[in-house]
Amino acid sequence: MGREVTLVVGSMDERGVERAKSNRQASVEELVLGQRVSVGVGREDGDEACCGAGQSAAMPATNPGVIDRRRLLAVGGTVAAVLAADRLAGAWPAPVQRGGYPFTLGVASGDPAPGGVVLWTRLATEPLVADGGMPARMVPVDWQVAADPDLARIVRGGTVLAQPADAHAVHVEVEGLEPARSYWYRFRAGGELSPVGRTRTLPAPESSPGRLALAVVSCQHFEHGYYSAYQHLAHEDLDLVLHLGDYLYETAPADGQPRRHTTPAPTDLAGYRLRHALYRTDPDLQAAHAAMPFVLTWDDHEVDNDYAGDHSERFDPPAAFRRRRAAAYRAYWEHLPLRRRSRPRGPAARLYRRLRFGDLAELSVLDTRQYRDDQPCDTNGVARGQVVVGCAERLDPRRSLLGAEQRRWLLAGLDRSRVRWNVIAQQLLMAELELQPGPGLAYGSDGWDGYAADRAHILQFLQARRPSNPIVLGGDMHSFWVNDLHLDNHRPGAKVLASEFVGTSISSSGPPYEQYRAYLPDNPHVRFFESRWRGYLHCQVDHRRWRTELRVVDTVQRPGAPVRTLASFVVEGGRPGPQRA
Repeated sequence: MGREVTLVVGSMDERGVERAKSNRQASVEELVLGQRVSVGVGREDGDEACCGAGQSAAMPATNPGVIDRRRLLAVGGTVAAVLAADRLAGAWPAPVQRGGYPFTLGVASGDPAPGGVVLWTRLATEPLVADGGMPARMVPVDWQVAADPDLARIVRGGTVLAQPADAHAVHVEVEGLEPARSYWYRFRAGGELSPVGRTRTLPAPESSPGRLALAVVSCQHFEHGYYSAYQHLAHEDLDLVLHLGDYLYETAPADGQPRRHTTPAPTDLAGYRLRHALYRTDPDLQAAHAAMPFVLTWDDHEVDNDYAGDHSERFDPPAAFRRRRAAAYRAYWEHLPLRRRSRPRGPAARLYRRLRFGDLAELSVLDTRQYRDDQPCDTNGVARGQVVVGCAERLDPRRSLLGAEQRRWLLAGLDRSRVRWNVIAQQLLMAELELQPGPGLAYGSDGWDGYAADRAHILQFLQARRPSNPIVLGGDMHSFWVNDLHLDNHRPGAKVLASEFVGTSISSSGPPYEQYRAYLPDNPHVRFFESRWRGYLHCQVDHRRWRTELRVVDTVQRPGAPVRTLASFVVEGGRPGPQRA
């Protein structure tokens, strides 16, 4: 195949670009994707430039063969200027039709750092067929990052190869950006240009940012409704979106819903790829991804309902379920803006990680599925979550939701932290929830209540070590919950150790409102509950207070529903416990 040249350059004088265009030499081929560039860059014809056969599209753009600005200028003359002019912003030629638009799944960015971010796209001219309509060969993909929305000031750019083994997905880990600023990016493949996306880097670790704004989303069942929440979220002034799981649902198609899954319930790589592709065709989800970086973790439905480690909800043989989990994890990574360190190795992938926003906040993102023990008290033949009564197993200190290694990582990070707000982002409701009105105790087995000793370990740490202003964020419940977190909810006057905000679902149907409202008298630590609306959390943070707005759309039965704020709560710095704003 032809040689690809990757450029990582700073800004170029506009007059030089224009001179290069006007003095274009006939011996220089027009730089159209997949053609040879007939310029010498210090390599022989047989050498591999950036992203050759040994490099995947997920590898960094700073590799041998990259031409930095000084090296580009050293090439000299019109040839180097033409090369830069063709690669950079406005010089990319107009789209050329070559057998279908490849960016049907949109663009995305994620896992921001102070100096960089992950850029994502997946080439698919026919996204709802098994191979995405793509050839069984590598396809070069150009990318560029600009300091302005018109892409006139390019600061980084390059070429990577979209591999058929990765469903022609591209993960570019851009480096060398400035902290705490917005950038715009796009891709080019087959003569076609992608939509332009916007992203944002994190503040420098030693900085003191004045604010942080983030949205918390989860649970977006395609069949249950439209993603109008994302339509509105895409227009909000946010630093990032935190997705806490159930990005897709693995269920079979069902009748009588606003929308319908197009394939059977997935159990292998091809099936999970098709299910991800269906979800990624949604225009509102694409708009949200293009508007700001996402930080994502999974829950159960990305693989199998209520799975726990190596245990499925149907008591499948663990080896067989691990094969299914490996396929689901791989498809998840292929379709989302995740770093190379999160790429699955068989049925294992590390998603727990930490992001820091200067001295303002630190975000610990957890994985509550992969490392957990099986749900307690399932000897009755029910492998999924259930309501249990008199279940001593849920109190067993040997059982864990996080796994010992992830829990040590979490607590060690909290112990070292010196930021103002310490955020634990995980999938579930952490607060205890009694599910039997009146006398007697009943708890759900799939959430933290099924692993009560693991939760107590974390709360005891918060009580003893007192990290600054702990905030717990959650999803999964398809409903809003605002809670005080106590070590012992049954002791009057127990100290509030942390504040919890659980967001409702983007589209997935909620639990019965009246049934759950009847539980509230036995759960006085719950300050707010609502299950009738779909939406998300909008959180605004400064050094004095944390403010959470509960944003809802009127319906998901049809697209385009308006959005409104249902309620707002604040947590004052140094005073745990949410208060109604």
